[in-house]
Amino acid sequence: MVATWERRYQLAVLGSDLAVIIAVVLTVNVLFGAVTALHASIFAVLTLAAVLIGLGASRAWSIAALGDGAEEFRRLYRGLFTGFVFLAIGGFAFGLEGLRPWVFLAVPAIAMIDFPVRYILRRLLHKRRQAGQCLLPVLAAGGVGTVSDLIDRTRKAPHQGWRVEAVCTADGLGQDADGKVDGVPVVGTIEGVAEHVQRGGYRIVAVTADAYWTPKRLQHLAWELENSSAELVVAPVLMEVAGPRLHVSGVLGMPLLRLSAPVFTGARRVVKEIVDRVGGAFLLALLSPFLMAIALSVKLNDRGPVFYRQHRVGKDGKSFTMVKFRTMCVDADAKRTSLLARNEAEGPLFKMRNDPRVTRIGAILRRFSMDELPQLFNVVSGQMSLVGPRPPLPEETERYSSDARRRLLVKPGLTGLWQVSGRSDLPWEEAVRLDLRYVEDWSLALDALILWKTVRAVLKGQGAY
Repeated sequence: MVATWERRYQLAVLGSDLAVIIAVVLTVNVLFGAVTALHASIFAVLTLAAVLIGLGASRAWSIAALGDGAEEFRRLYRGLFTGFVFLAIGGFAFGLEGLRPWVFLAVPAIAMIDFPVRYILRRLLHKRRQAGQCLLPVLAAGGVGTVSDLIDRTRKAPHQGWRVEAVCTADGLGQDADGKVDGVPVVGTIEGVAEHVQRGGYRIVAVTADAYWTPKRLQHLAWELENSSAELVVAPVLMEVAGPRLHVSGVLGMPLLRLSAPVFTGARRVVKEIVDRVGGAFLLALLSPFLMAIALSVKLNDRGPVFYRQHRVGKDGKSFTMVKFRTMCVDADAKRTSLLARNEAEGPLFKMRNDPRVTRIGAILRRFSMDELPQLFNVVSGQMSLVGPRPPLPEETERYSSDARRRLLVKPGLTGLWQVSGRSDLPWEEAVRLDLRYVEDWSLALDALILWKTVRAVLKGQGAY
């Protein structure tokens, strides 16, 4: 059974989409109605119908896709693009010259407005979830270790909307003396999951890895939950792989989870390369007065060099020179050795919250990541990407584990999941996990979402020092 707040949120998204579409259609009708007065109303209705059909066909209002992740925006994009194609083909096939403004102005305008509106609605939902509202009650069933991991993930990311309220384990015991797993009560054994769901009214049953689970037992659990309000969710063994790489297909009468290889070449990578080069050049041109002002401020602060050049490791382990605005004193590298004992970072990183080498103007630039802007030159030259893993130092890569080395399969980025998830406040293991998740699950939609979130992360200045 869908919760009341879910229906309300779905109606809010649907209503906002309709309001945006109708407003844009009416505006275009006013602007171009005098030119094509005879057909203006017909074109307006056709545009409205094409966009709504496209969004409906892409399931852009499905509750399962709303509220979190890139899938919501991916479906919105597909729906609007489908509407665009419908109108373009219709106009070409029937020779409707007057339809062009609706194809090339109305639909792009709808997209430019609707994406930010959807994002605002999502932010409002996430704020309520951070306050403990609009969360789906979850019953987790599996091994103590894997259930504990699931509980930890839901607590770290409440915006995703899950709250584990009860646990079932193989023996009905928890990890604590009071029969709990990370503070969540164990309500029984795995065999009684369906019975507990009927009594507790849980929205989601999350099955995690445990030797108890066999294909037959999972099938029986799915049957037992069919008439309940709960949705069965099975966490795969490959916990960090998701999104476009996972596919479910039937083979030999069995449902199999297929894992496709990460895509590092092909049409989508070409698109990413074009977006990087063109987008980087555009941003450099747009921000050039601002960049000159920063350069002047750095120069006047202590008369030292404006830029700081540093060797970093890029795709396939190739070294390149990364450019940043200088934020430290001129002899910062020479002073680093004397500060190693005060290092606050984990792993091979060196970070200090109150680094004495940072200049006054440098502290401001670091807080809002403005010192990173010259890396746009690295993006335009093809050494970096707008979105990707953090560019590591050579000494860091020498200490990489085999897992961490997978970060080097793609170009490092000006921003990435690490940027929008806490930056310098992140533990080393978490930073590596985020970078690996990006490498494994990369998509153009994920890039777009990260770029959008980067603006908010930079303005807040959280985790930047």
